Amino acid sequence: MMILLQVNQLEKNFGAEPILSNIKLEVQTRDRIALVGRNGAGKSTLLKIIAGHMSYDSGDIIKPKEVKIGYLAQNTGLESARSIWDEMLTVFEYLQLQEKELRRLEERMSDPDAMGNHQEYEKILSEYDRRQVQFKEEGGYQYESDIRSVLHGLNFHSFSYETKISTLSGGQKTRLALGKLLLTKPDILILDEPTNHLDIDTLTWLEQYLQGYDGAILIVSHDRYFLDKVVTQVYELSRLQIRKYPGNYSAYLDQKAANYEREMKEFEKQQEEVAKLQDFIQRNLARASTTKRAQSRRKQLEKMDLLDRPLGDEKSASFGFHIEKQSGNEVLKANTVTIGYHGDKISDNLSFRITRGESIALVGPNGVGKSTLLKSIINKLPVIDGHITTGSNVYIGYYDQEQAELSSTKRVLNELWDEFPLKTEKEIRTVLGNFLFSGDDVLKNVSTLSGGEKARLALAKLMMQKANFLILDEPTNHLDLDSKEILENALIDYPGTILFVSHDRYFINRITTKVLELSKDGITEYLGDYDYFVEKKLEQEERKALDSPQKGAAAPAIEEKNSYQQDKEAKKLIRQRQRRLEEVEKQIGELEEQIAEFELLLCEPDVYQDHEKVLEITNKNNEAKKHLDELVEEWTELAD
Repeated sequence: MMILLQVNQLEKNFGAEPILSNIKLEVQTRDRIALVGRNGAGKSTLLKIIAGHMSYDSGDIIKPKEVKIGYLAQNTGLESARSIWDEMLTVFEYLQLQEKELRRLEERMSDPDAMGNHQEYEKILSEYDRRQVQFKEEGGYQYESDIRSVLHGLNFHSFSYETKISTLSGGQKTRLALGKLLLTKPDILILDEPTNHLDIDTLTWLEQYLQGYDGAILIVSHDRYFLDKVVTQVYELSRLQIRKYPGNYSAYLDQKAANYEREMKEFEKQQEEVAKLQDFIQRNLARASTTKRAQSRRKQLEKMDLLDRPLGDEKSASFGFHIEKQSGNEVLKANTVTIGYHGDKISDNLSFRITRGESIALVGPNGVGKSTLLKSIINKLPVIDGHITTGSNVYIGYYDQEQAELSSTKRVLNELWDEFPLKTEKEIRTVLGNFLFSGDDVLKNVSTLSGGEKARLALAKLMMQKANFLILDEPTNHLDLDSKEILENALIDYPGTILFVSHDRYFINRITTKVLELSKDGITEYLGDYDYFVEKKLEQEERKALDSPQKGAAAPAIEEKNSYQQDKEAKKLIRQRQRRLEEVEKQIGELEEQIAEFELLLCEPDVYQDHEKVLEITNKNNEAKKHLDELVEEWTELAD
């Protein structure tokens, strides 16, 4: 193990306000580190300082010169006039230059003048050999398949790689920025909220990619499922200080609770001891017979290293969702609905039913129309075809992931009070206090709030509405881990009906009773939480591969258990796929060795003097390279 980076006694202030104090952090080869803490704790600031994008006031950051750092800030989109493929190729310009140099040397080797001069030819050959070995060691024969693999993993397989980046959406540009950074393979990969704009399939791919990454990783993320899968140590930033915990995010929570309990017991035990000593001193100091003992106790007390009361968690938001009036049993019904924008269809043939008390997760890949469907339900967008009807006494409360409604120049206090004018100022301030807006915070302009503050204000509005049907679009975006947990508990206790879109798998698991999977041509219903949905999806894919159903066949409304025979066949298919994967890996290894042998053969004097043999070996080499590319493509699909 090698130490890649050390941070010692780092201090950072914004004006007179301290942000970070006495920060110590160490990164070693293949470390998987999560940086956690409340919104505003200084996580992004610390990452920017480590990446060299922000100055600091005192302390040291020690890093060997050769160690490369790659940093991706939150919501960083790739801005480029190039196509997707050409932009990704820029990462490997050094290899393309090497390739050109190899081609130039090959031309010189086939030049009759050079071939007639033995000394000159040996010199060229030696240079070619050296460069060819370097080219192979640095990944010259696989960088194009690496690009394809990363683009496929980040859900660009349906795009033409000639697509201009300037025509892509903000979320797609963010995914490309992540892909480009992953291809550079820095020694320390620093990612600030990399899971934003990723759908569930892409998140799963990123988890697997990072688990196998050769360098060290330093991550800020509010996705607990992701952190549990990827990280092996956690640094917590709290009250300007930092503390290290071994293990993943769940292990950190357990250790933090155990530490607090132990420290509180030690503090209480010492307080009892101090009280006894003080009592003895008070009662015995004035009495001649016991003065000496009292003085001795006083010295003992003075020498004691007094423990501070352990600090519990910082103040949390506290809220619950209540309803004014119960709805009827049928809350919503969609009948063969087509959704889209300005008459352009995104998804059609959507039929589903929602009944009172259900908590439903709407899932599906990015761009399939999840937010569009929610907006169609609340009449923000007209449906293109079909009908959506709500039941009796249904009152909808809607949470918008963009918080588009919260861009006003009003103060926080007035933003809420104007919507609920019958409440007193004290009542409004109390509600805002529960959502962590205290003192002068309520006088801030809404437009100046951070993403997390806007999210809390939008939730405060939602709570005040007392709606019996909550429609939530990415409610956990911008919330820190603690606020997410408060929201989960509030929704679990909520007596109404919930329909929500989220990419947070932990959140989906905790509150879901049913999953609706949206596709371009329908909706499939799964009666269970996210883990059940994943299990059923796997079974469905295995069955699909076995049965090869006709395109366009309607998906069943509710997935039934596989029969014994189908399970048996599905397991057989998995074994076959695994065997083929191993086979392909073996063939790739053999072909890479073969290509290296051909390259060496072309450098041997007996061979390069025989033009026919050179041509024959070059043709075989080109065939092997072509076959290698095909196998790498197949391996990417099998491993996906």
